[in-house]
Amino acid sequence: MSHTAHIRSHRKPRRNASRIAMRAGVAGGVLSTLAVASASASASAAESETTQTMELPTLTADLAAQVAQSAEATQQAAADYELQAERDAAAAKAAKQAEANLAEAKKKAAEAKKKAEEAARKEAAERASRSAARPTLTATTSSAPAATHTSTATGSAAAVISFVKAQLGDAYVSGGTGPNSWDCSGLVQAAFRQVGVDLPRVSQSQSTAGTQVSLSSLQPGDILYWGSAGSAYHVAVYVGDGMFVGAQNPSSGVVEKPLSYDPPSGAVRVL
Repeated sequence: MSHTAHIRSHRKPRRNASRIAMRAGVAGGVLSTLAVASASASASAAESETTQTMELPTLTADLAAQVAQSAEATQQAAADYELQAERDAAAAKAAKQAEANLAEAKKKAAEAKKKAEEAARKEAAERASRSAARPTLTATTSSAPAATHTSTATGSAAAVISFVKAQLGDAYVSGGTGPNSWDCSGLVQAAFRQVGVDLPRVSQSQSTAGTQVSLSSLQPGDILYWGSAGSAYHVAVYVGDGMFVGAQNPSSGVVEKPLSYDPPSGAVRVL
């Protein structure tokens, strides 16, 4: 027998192989689980980061669209405000112009009324003056021999009388020189122009244009005047038989009247 046969071995007893294998498997499983969990966490983090990264451009594009829409709305509001301001300014200008036009129209109407009133007063004064002179003239003409009033016109006088009678019924217009409206001196001037006599334009000058003749020796074609020579306010043409033709006033126009209707102050002869 060996001398070591009864000596107990100092080596540790070997563990059971199956238990070691099981523990190794458990450890491997734990590690695998940890690895999977870690990989899953990494994948989740990566996906989250990717999601955030992918969503960021979308949010930025939406924000840019909102900003652009807001800017467009602001620009439109500014344009609308500017347009309204222009309309308000135009309306104010139009109202101001209308007010100025109304004031001007009122002013012109007042001036026209004043002129009409002055013309009416002047005509009334002229009629009063004619009425005052009528008794003296009537006495003068009635005492004159009838033979001195030549009734038959010849030559240039006949042409003048024919012209003024052709205008009977035409309107009286202050400053009128024909062909369808006249004032007193405009008609006389046009009549004598037919026979080559160039008379002054106004009655004051026409009353001194020829030779003064008495009312008792009138001849057809003589120029009658009312007022004094050189300051006459009305003229007409004597047409014979105690009648005259003249542009009287706006209400009667060009008429033929007897001398007694409105006795003249004097007469001149240019033919």
